[in-house]
Amino acid sequence: MSKHRIKQFYLCITDKMGSKDKAFVEKYLNDYEEKLFNKLSVKEQKHCVRVAYDVEEICKNNKENLDKSKLIKAALLHDIGKITFKLTIIDKSILVILDNLSKGRIKKFSNLKKIDTYYNHGEKGYDILKSKGYDESFLYLIKNHHNKNIVSNKELNILRFCDDKN
Repeated sequence: MSKHRIKQFYLCITDKMGSKDKAFVEKYLNDYEEKLFNKLSVKEQKHCVRVAYDVEEICKNNKENLDKSKLIKAALLHDIGKITFKLTIIDKSILVILDNLSKGRIKKFSNLKKIDTYYNHGEKGYDILKSKGYDESFLYLIKNHHNKNIVSNKELNILRFCDDKN
């Protein structure tokens, strides 16, 4: 395992949502989105906020015409599919290790809810949000934030980079 994964584990068990984080969430999410966001575990909320902070920083320093608000909202909601079945830090740690050791072959056991949530939360998030009138480019980010086969989408690459970092 890499130092990166150890850092993620440490942050997951120690990091808490502060008043600055809550204000940041309120700035970018509407009432419906906040209710969804608050269904995530605190560790998942904080992860999404860290991803959103990094997205915000990239948008500040990027000369391209990026929709900062859309990208930050996508960062805050990218793991919303995890509300369908909660994973504990131990569950997630074991799944990360097994995924690494099996080179992704445990995905074939997606009939188990924990494995299904781990691998398919992007699709589940897409399903939760698609009936609420979001544009397709936003839903695309939610659905594909773990899809490594897509490389030509600048916004998706930013979201993916920030997610992987956190």
